[in-house]
Amino acid sequence: MEPNGGEDQKASLEKKANEFMQLSLDESEALMRIVIPVQRPGESTFYENFALRGIRVDRVEPGLIVCTFKVPPRLTDRAGNLANGAIANLVDVVGSYVTYTGGLIRNVSVDISISYMSTAKLDDEVEITSKRLGQKGGYTGIMVLLRNKATGSIIAEGLKRWTKLKTIQNNQVQYDVTRTKRKVPTNLI
Repeated sequence: MEPNGGEDQKASLEKKANEFMQLSLDESEALMRIVIPVQRPGESTFYENFALRGIRVDRVEPGLIVCTFKVPPRLTDRAGNLANGAIANLVDVVGSYVTYTGGLIRNVSVDISISYMSTAKLDDEVEITSKRLGQKGGYTGIMVLLRNKATGSIIAEGLKRWTKLKTIQNNQVQYDVTRTKRKVPTNLI
């Protein structure tokens, strides 16, 4: 094998990737004509509308939201499964709405942990359950469960923590976070 073979292959793959990403003149002009309106406080984003269109809210209680969602083609991967990125977005957005109280203050996700357990295919009906687990200091814990409604199998389980966005002044974001000391359990030392 040539000592330079790996580098040549890498350069060839980079060249192919760059060629694939190039837009034709027509594609470039069509892209330039897209108008995305400015988001006003409290309005959904283009991305949220893209991902959440078709979702149906079945049940709402304090600290609980249950939704149903039919997997659309726009959110599937090449294998025809609900894409992992779409699942992550659903966990983030539907998880945030479980504690939404109205007004202009938005929530900021601090961290999200998602366990992907199975898949959902195109046109499968997915049940999304979002539950507020509790609050400590400035943080709120939320659990989001995605389940295939027909088979009952769990597609993904997401846990997230978020805090409220306090103010935005001069493009500086301030978070309403209360720092809490954590004690390490003695049995883990």
